[in-house]
Amino acid sequence: MTGDRRHNPPQFDDAFRARLRELVFWRRDVRRFRPEPIDDALLSELIALASRAPSVGYSQPWRFVLVECPKRRAQVRASFERANADALASYGEDRRGLYARLKLEGLDVAPVHLAVFADEATDAGAGLGSRTMPETMRYSVVGAVQTLWLAARAHGLGVGWISILEPDVVSAALDVPATWRLVAYLCIGWPAEEHLDPELERSGWQDRVDVSGLIVKR
Repeated sequence: MTGDRRHNPPQFDDAFRARLRELVFWRRDVRRFRPEPIDDALLSELIALASRAPSVGYSQPWRFVLVECPKRRAQVRASFERANADALASYGEDRRGLYARLKLEGLDVAPVHLAVFADEATDAGAGLGSRTMPETMRYSVVGAVQTLWLAARAHGLGVGWISILEPDVVSAALDVPATWRLVAYLCIGWPAEEHLDPELERSGWQDRVDVSGLIVKR
């Protein structure tokens, strides 16, 4: 048995809650970056904070891969180009032109490429909570990504989540274990421009959904 390790939690006042709300509002999906590098210590701090996210059964299944090799980055870029071409072809004529005008990736300029995987074979947590819902392993990694995203924004950094990729191709390019599943490929850097409204809303792709329509009572 361990001793009593309880501590008094900090008191978060109205000013803090207002700033937290502001941080959430300013967490944008960034696609346009400046090329200036990110300090290694800051990047390590962001990943350490991301690792404090909740995880099913305390499994902590997130695995972070810093993609620095130009050859591997080129393979990821090629995967994006193939997936992007397929996506463009899948839209009708009314959407295709708008899609083609969107800037959907930041792969060329962002100084940091961070691939985030779920290690679905981890022994940590002994399967608690994930035996009936194994997808919660990946959900846990999404929680870590969101935590990193907010922490990055608090430092003035931007994050872009690249989902127009071929997961198996990216996993092979990065030579990760077979039990790792790609959850997110992130571009991280200093934003070239700042906007409070999301780019896809600003471009006319999708309006914000009224939150009242997302709540169901039973």
